[in-house]
Amino acid sequence: MSATLAYALGVLALVVGIALSVALHELGHMLPAKAFGVKVPEYFIGFGPRLWSFRRGGTEYGVKAIWLGGYVRLLGMLPPARPDRPDKPGSMVAEAREESLTELGPDEQHRAFYRLSVPRKLIVMAGGILTNLVLGVLLLAVALGVVGQPGYTATVATVTTCVSADVESAVECTDTDPVSPAQAAGFEPGDRLLTWAGAPLATWEDVQAAILASGTGPREVVVERDGQQLTLTVSAVEIERTVYDEAGHPVTAEDGTVVTRLRPYVGLSPTLGTVRVPAGEVAGQVALAVSKTLGAIVTIPAGLYHAVLAGVGAEERNPEGLISLVGVGRIAGEVSAAGAGTGHIPFSVRLFTMLSLLGSLNLALFAFNLVPLLPLDGGHVAGACWEGLRRTWARASGRADPGYADTARMLPVGQVVFGLLIVMAVLLIWVDLVAPL
Repeated sequence: MSATLAYALGVLALVVGIALSVALHELGHMLPAKAFGVKVPEYFIGFGPRLWSFRRGGTEYGVKAIWLGGYVRLLGMLPPARPDRPDKPGSMVAEAREESLTELGPDEQHRAFYRLSVPRKLIVMAGGILTNLVLGVLLLAVALGVVGQPGYTATVATVTTCVSADVESAVECTDTDPVSPAQAAGFEPGDRLLTWAGAPLATWEDVQAAILASGTGPREVVVERDGQQLTLTVSAVEIERTVYDEAGHPVTAEDGTVVTRLRPYVGLSPTLGTVRVPAGEVAGQVALAVSKTLGAIVTIPAGLYHAVLAGVGAEERNPEGLISLVGVGRIAGEVSAAGAGTGHIPFSVRLFTMLSLLGSLNLALFAFNLVPLLPLDGGHVAGACWEGLRRTWARASGRADPGYADTARMLPVGQVVFGLLIVMAVLLIWVDLVAPL
């Protein structure tokens, strides 16, 4: 497969994954709404021209041409104007109310969304938000606990043939260089290391720790080769090796020289792959991802500011900063292309990347829709909560029912928020084009 085709398939896989995520998000709104009797005339994936649709149960289901989202249309989202606070004729609020209620016949007024009880409104509007949370958690849990994180495995990639004067520089062997312990023991590329001196091995870190603990004496190593287990005997040799810190950087002395230390050396290198996170640690890592996503919402203005600075070349792009769907698509395409043909990225790593991207996007949708402003779902949730508080306070104080929360009054704010979202999206797309991650 060519790199170009693999790139396109990576982007397509991401687009399909996003479309399915949006479809399930809208389904999270539609199913409880229909169960509570709300009239739902449309459920579509995408926007623009209609490509395909069918009608069932009073709802038209279908797909539109531009897969940049989707929608479910619930009638009666906005209540009618109160008699004591009429709308200005021809105003945006008045027209929005009319559009919200116009398709409800005289005998269908009870099917308007605004007539639902507060708990039911919360269930309908939170349904989509929680769907994204569940999807994000499941995708990340599968990526971490089933596929595994990218890392170096206990499978041998190469066997060094000799112990040269500088093993870390990968120089060619000479006739005077001694044979490496791995070569002498009979290791071969593709061997999966199972145990080293009796210690079980799962990751390359386990292999390194076992070599360090074994010293230079002869040690038995059990490997799996072509489906069979073999026992090899290897004796490491001590050589000067560079000391690295926790971040993977060489440690230097006060005079600037690189610090070295005598350490056992065998002559094996690992294979890049994925290492599963232990079951007991998956929940903690997923919870950390959720909390970081929630925390990132409040830093959006600062993140956008720094992204723009990166776009004009004033600073480096933050790899953990804001990114548009164009940037996410680029990552998906590049990872997919890197595994094409004789590419160096194995399928498991590409699968982990795709699942992680989709999981992170779902968590971002979950967190973003919690913002209590229209047109986001959180705006409707906030409206229902306000209605519940007003009615509860009225009952407790013996006052008359104050009626429905008039969310239509917040539409001008919603228009501003929508405009800001468009500006943010355009800016991030520009940054991803001129200063890609």
